[in-house]
Amino acid sequence: MKWSGIALLALSAVAQAAVSARDGDGHELTLDKPAARIVSLVPHATELLFAAGAGSKVVAAVDYSDHPEAAKKLPRVGGYTGFSLEAVLRQQPDLVVAWKDGGTPREVERLRRMGIPVFISHPLQPDDIAAEIVKLGKLAGTEAAANRAAAQYRQRFAELRQRYAAKPKVKVFYQLSQTPIFTISGKSYIDSLIRVCGGVNVFGELAVPAPQVSTAAVVAAQPQAIIAGDDATLAMWQSWRSVPAVAKGALYALPGDEISIPGPRLADGAAALCGRLDAARRQLGLTAN
Repeated sequence: MKWSGIALLALSAVAQAAVSARDGDGHELTLDKPAARIVSLVPHATELLFAAGAGSKVVAAVDYSDHPEAAKKLPRVGGYTGFSLEAVLRQQPDLVVAWKDGGTPREVERLRRMGIPVFISHPLQPDDIAAEIVKLGKLAGTEAAANRAAAQYRQRFAELRQRYAAKPKVKVFYQLSQTPIFTISGKSYIDSLIRVCGGVNVFGELAVPAPQVSTAAVVAAQPQAIIAGDDATLAMWQSWRSVPAVAKGALYALPGDEISIPGPRLADGAAALCGRLDAARRQLGLTAN
């Protein structure tokens, strides 16, 4: 009995040991013990936490945190434009996960001054998703589940890269909105997905992640495939028959948030995008070398 008691105490000490992870801002965050009450201030972080096996520890989230299904039942503390400091404090969190580009730096800094640990999520590329799943799993004490989820995610991308590496390149215009026309540059993670699928982003060289472009610029770029979120957006190009994508009927809707939210479902979004570009190859009559 004596040795059993000592062993249990040792195991308990290990379970309560301090945990550390470097966040998306480059700050090393250390908790005295794994977080038990976590508030997520951005939908993609909610998905990352659930993927990391920490869903039962998430006590509140923001609007549009609706995946997985259990996330819909969480109390709301705000939305994209901001959060209620009082609502967050009522949850007595021992970890808050915020977004670098969330537009609430002052409120986040106030949380820090109150002694509440904040992890900044800032996935810029598809591989960052897996890395953040692992880090959040470490902070939540769910490393085994997080490592499994990250490995599965990485494997799916490895398979996509292998499958499409030798495919003929397709010049792609990825349209975010209709009026005005916004697209993505090489600074967007969606550009990485296009490259995984064997595509070339026609506006990849622009300076900002989501640049505004003109109709004339799109026509001049001569994309071979146009991807947008819905058919209504694609319809605006039907009269531009000088564009190869229009002439060949390579206009594809890619609805849903799998590709628009930088979370674990990004692998699903990438697979769907790759399918659209393969369809474009068939429309264009392209064959592998």
